[in-house]
Amino acid sequence: MKHVSAYRLAGFCLLVGALGLRPASAQQLGGRTVFPFLDLPVGAQQAALGGTNVSNRNEDPSMLFANPALLNSEMDGRLALSYVAYVADIKQSTGAYVFNTEKYGRFGIGITYLNYGSLESYDAAGNSLGTFGVNEYTVGVSDSYTKGKFTFGATTKLAVSSIAGNRSMAGVGDVGVVFKHATQDFTVGLAAKNLGFQFAPYPGTDRGPLPLDVQLGATIKPEHMPLRLSLTAHHLQQWDIQYLDPNQRGQLDGNNVEQKPKKSFGDNLARHFTASAALVLSKNLQLRVGYNHLQRRELRLENTSGSAGLSFGGMLRISSFQLDYTHAVLQAAGSSEYFTLSRNLDSLFKKKE
Repeated sequence: MKHVSAYRLAGFCLLVGALGLRPASAQQLGGRTVFPFLDLPVGAQQAALGGTNVSNRNEDPSMLFANPALLNSEMDGRLALSYVAYVADIKQSTGAYVFNTEKYGRFGIGITYLNYGSLESYDAAGNSLGTFGVNEYTVGVSDSYTKGKFTFGATTKLAVSSIAGNRSMAGVGDVGVVFKHATQDFTVGLAAKNLGFQFAPYPGTDRGPLPLDVQLGATIKPEHMPLRLSLTAHHLQQWDIQYLDPNQRGQLDGNNVEQKPKKSFGDNLARHFTASAALVLSKNLQLRVGYNHLQRRELRLENTSGSAGLSFGGMLRISSFQLDYTHAVLQAAGSSEYFTLSRNLDSLFKKKE
């Protein structure tokens, strides 16, 4: 049997923690959820909006991962390919395509693949057994239906996690609804994400719950202002997502007695929100910035937070191609780079004809 050395295992866990994979469950819930990678933003736009957004409705097909109800006519025929470079050798690739059918509604197909690179394996005596791979992926189909000002959407997907040839699988579903104002650039979105069941756990392990996340958000572009503002509340199904390290040293009071940090209402409330703004310079150029307070608090170092929780990005459209890029700061020790390239394939084929 293969065994991973304590050093390698600790390094792998550090990489997963640095990615911000479900920090609330990893600490507040003790890591009892499975498939935490389902919470990761997969596209550059979603990452630039603080990593969580259920109301930003536009032509980017990769936003179907954020909320299936965001599927709309502007996405029809568009293909989006995304690539994420995380810390170390961890990479993620994603593809999303949207098409419309008159009879059955609008559909989206999404595939995402996360590779953690190669890790070294050792036996019980410390002898090297070579390397093994760790990867996770999902394959899903989304459908949406619009009735008046409301769009309803649902996604069903298969999630697979693989470590050294061992696999775990789950059936996952997302459901959502988006309200779009008839005359103003204002949308409200609600989504329940990662509903489902782990039907095949890893050998020798028990089934665990998926990282459920109920999110509510709004996006508005004030008239005559080149700004699109978003505010999103997440983890609405659980109020207390504040974690305090029991081993963290507190400050000494006047009597030289250590005062341990205490939970506060304000900090816990702020951890439930992400905020973002997009500067719309033209239909071909945007600049974006986002802030995720939960990520900033969970991934801060002992003596500094640095720029953790902040993300910066932009969109550039040249001819028929759209390029989105985001630089997301995980913590002082690392960051991630997001790239999304999209194009309308229908117009491409029509030109050829």
